[in-house]
Amino acid sequence: MTTESVRLDPPAFRNLVPETWRALVAISTSLKQSGLGDELIEFVKIRASLLNGCQFCIALHTDDARKLGIPEQRIQALEHWRDSPLFQPRERAALAWTDALTHLSKGDVPDAIYREVSGAFSEAELAALTAAVVVINSWNRIAMAYRFPPEAATGVRR
Repeated sequence: MTTESVRLDPPAFRNLVPETWRALVAISTSLKQSGLGDELIEFVKIRASLLNGCQFCIALHTDDARKLGIPEQRIQALEHWRDSPLFQPRERAALAWTDALTHLSKGDVPDAIYREVSGAFSEAELAALTAAVVVINSWNRIAMAYRFPPEAATGVRR
């Protein structure tokens, strides 16, 4: 994150494009009904935010993860999840999917990752997982474009 000044704060962005904000919130909210579980969804949000370098979303979702009671050790391990024994196979598949979808500049999603994730999730769950990755990447890009400060994350609820 740059040390340059904030371009627009979250409430101002929300007020300028309220329908867009509500649509992104609706996607995020719908994930609660997906069966993925709050912990896994927060892992996806934190991991994508780490990959994108979005300090605002890292602050927001690590706070949310702590409120869910996720141990700090697991939250911190997301940065190097591949080397950590703290994640179960289903979580590892979701994190691999998150990494692949977040780094599309490297090409499409490899078949091996698709096979892994589709073996761990039903079609409906995989669709929801994909939506979770897409929506957090959208939020990351908005927050980074306008340099939302991490300290503003405590006052923002989506």
